[in-house]
Amino acid sequence: MSTRLDQYSTSIAGDGLVPLWDRFKDLVRPEPAGAAAAHHWPYAKAREHLMRAGELISVEQAERRVLILENPALPGTSSITRSLYAGLQLVRPGEIAPAHRHTQSALRLILEGESAYSTVDGDKIGMGFGDVVVTPPWSWHDHGNDGAPAEDTIWLDALDIPTVAFYDASFMENFPARTQESEPDGRAGLWAAGLKPTDRAQRTNPVAVYPYRDALQRLEQFAAHHLPHPVRGWEAEYIDPSTGGPILKTMSAFLSLLPAGPGKGAYRSTDATVFVPVEGSGTTTVGGQTYEWGPSDVLVIPAWTPYAHHVDDGAAVVFSYSDRAAQTALGLWREQTSADTLGA
Repeated sequence: MSTRLDQYSTSIAGDGLVPLWDRFKDLVRPEPAGAAAAHHWPYAKAREHLMRAGELISVEQAERRVLILENPALPGTSSITRSLYAGLQLVRPGEIAPAHRHTQSALRLILEGESAYSTVDGDKIGMGFGDVVVTPPWSWHDHGNDGAPAEDTIWLDALDIPTVAFYDASFMENFPARTQESEPDGRAGLWAAGLKPTDRAQRTNPVAVYPYRDALQRLEQFAAHHLPHPVRGWEAEYIDPSTGGPILKTMSAFLSLLPAGPGKGAYRSTDATVFVPVEGSGTTTVGGQTYEWGPSDVLVIPAWTPYAHHVDDGAAVVFSYSDRAAQTALGLWREQTSADTLGA
């Protein structure tokens, strides 16, 4: 019987046909089987390579001086998960990363430096440690470093490049000049103050920057009066104030305050997640393997893989991002917290 079916499958292959019964178990699985692998990038080592790149290539030559964090299970894809991209970008004193726009959405977590800026659709905003900067799709943006005193600035770029590529919807355009005309904290500044400008319709997230110190202070105040999640600690989501929804349509971002000691159980969800400790240190056990982490390290956790944190003395602050926004919009996102089922 199997020989006849094998012959049949071979006979129809030339006409672009494949029997579903040969592939059903791979196409419709009882549980996710993520292609991404858990992986840890220590910041000190990555920074060393990035600073070397700063000696070898200019921003003008590179367009953006970035080292991609490529998941070892996804070689050649430039992806940290199947739907997301991550990279470390360096802008040195006096440099300008020229203005362009693209259909990909971007978040930037500032890891080092206080003298850089980003201009997004004419709004020029300063970037400091821990801040989250937003570049919505098809928004003009350029970056520079002209603070006094100027210092090297490094940030984590988080983009939905693989998602846009999946839909074959990538477009990019260079600005006619090197930089845009800008105003300090224009429309973005009004939104940050709880005011909505009325000069034009708002099509994307209007907040250019989410300051870290303000966000952490609010989260600490919240933590003083609420119990933490057993694994994810006290957590808040960055939102688009114009919609009340995720920070971007394809990506969600979070700031978590993790209490000292071990978490009370384990957690998993369908969104493969990128974690970046901002302050503190500890370990995370992912699917049975333990990773040590400290400030500005990057750790990716695959979809539907149980994990648990253990934080060293004092609390830790962690930024994370994932494609939860897209999964939620499509009705796909699922989570589970369970010490009994998953093992603490």
